[in-house]
Amino acid sequence: MAVDMMTLFERRMSYPHPDARDRLARLVGLDTYIERLTKSLGLLVHPGGLKMWGHEFHPGADKIINSVLSRPPLVILGGDVGSGKTELAETIPDAVARQEEIEIDLLPLSLSARGQGKVGEMTQLISAAFDFTVKEASTIERNKEGSEGAVILLVDEADALAQSRETAEMHHEEISGVNAFIRGIDRLASSRLPAAVIMCTNRYDSLDPAVTRRAAEVMAFGRPDADHRRQLLAPRLGELGFDAVDIDAIVEATGPKNGLPGFTYSDLAQRLIPTMVLDAYPEQPITATRALIIAEEMLATPPFADKRTGRR
Repeated sequence: MAVDMMTLFERRMSYPHPDARDRLARLVGLDTYIERLTKSLGLLVHPGGLKMWGHEFHPGADKIINSVLSRPPLVILGGDVGSGKTELAETIPDAVARQEEIEIDLLPLSLSARGQGKVGEMTQLISAAFDFTVKEASTIERNKEGSEGAVILLVDEADALAQSRETAEMHHEEISGVNAFIRGIDRLASSRLPAAVIMCTNRYDSLDPAVTRRAAEVMAFGRPDADHRRQLLAPRLGELGFDAVDIDAIVEATGPKNGLPGFTYSDLAQRLIPTMVLDAYPEQPITATRALIIAEEMLATPPFADKRTGRR
């Protein structure tokens, strides 16, 4: 079966790119994740920087430097829906490209890689994705400081491709697909090419242990607390003339209540704020009183529930 790379990958994204930098800057409350992930990915795809650091500050400490550089090039971002995982995964390559002064291509893997259930299809598609990643990384020119670029394979909804092989409902084809995924990670690790994999999942616990064990970084994302909700809402509501009391009331209204979770980042930015605007447009201004009513009546996105196990 010939594999169409145009359908296997959703699109190809190149960095640095000003749009990605702007999107990354809008991820309120994720500064710690951004800093840590930028460093980790930078070392995985462009290890020359760490070697230079070691030579300057810890000459002769080859064992500790090599222990960091020998990690498999895999990062897992796990957590609740709407927590910013995918947006971070799609924009963090810009920060890495600027930090390392290299060009980075991001290859978002399409869910079509699951195939249609035909024998051997899922395995072939996943293998093809890693083959293409290896091929692209192999063509990147190198200089005395390392490679001049890198390739990152992005796997969103990763549990659809790398679900634990211990799950009773798994078919042989799905097990073979997970095996192919693990082989792909190991291949990238052994080749030492300027390439890495980012996996995003709402169900970290459902990933195969052999996959999670290979991750150089595992980052868990939660819903914004009151301070982070205020960081996102205050600049926007302040433009409307809302004072601190008004903003605090809305921050409180978007938090956990009646045993239900608080708003996600996407609830705040993509549902609450637009609803306030549309409620007033085009005949009247947005008022603090009406905005608070909207916030109190709106329900947060429910946590992801695994229908097969009932776990959240």
